Amino acid sequence: MRLSSLAKFVAFAGVVMASLSMPSRAVAQGGDKVLAPADVQKLFPEGQRLWYKGQAAPAQLRNSGGVKFSDGSYVLATLVDTSGYSSDVQAKYQAYFITEAALKIAGHDLAPGIYGVGFIGDNKFVVTDVGAHDVFTVDSSTDEAMKRPRPLQVTTNEGGGFRLYAGKRYVTITK
Repeated sequence: MRLSSLAKFVAFAGVVMASLSMPSRAVAQGGDKVLAPADVQKLFPEGQRLWYKGQAAPAQLRNSGGVKFSDGSYVLATLVDTSGYSSDVQAKYQAYFITEAALKIAGHDLAPGIYGVGFIGDNKFVVTDVGAHDVFTVDSSTDEAMKRPRPLQVTTNEGGGFRLYAGKRYVTITK
């Protein structure tokens, strides 16, 4: 009976050690944490409407993601229902992007603030201010290995930082 208890403990310890040694998809180096849509929904009031270019449009929080950095600052992104906007605004404004920390998106500096972002033609990603004025445009990449693309998601990036995806297209984000 004593051997059985010891065997159970060894088996349990092995499972715990194996799970601790597996890489986590939710936590990146330094304690930064990727946020799932459910996490982002807790940070936005229910029925949230987002201000951009003189209008308020509903957030699609089921299509959202973000990062909570180890210093407590956040980056949040959520798709927006842009059906009430003109076609030229709809072409480049797909998501609301909030950052409490200075970032680099594909190597370009972005100050803390609230922005509109979108993946546009010719594999480009555009960042605009809330007045729909272009801040910068960078190249986006395509992840052909992505098995289950979603309309919007944030993941860790193997080379450091994070990836903001729309389907299989993405840009890298670093702090």
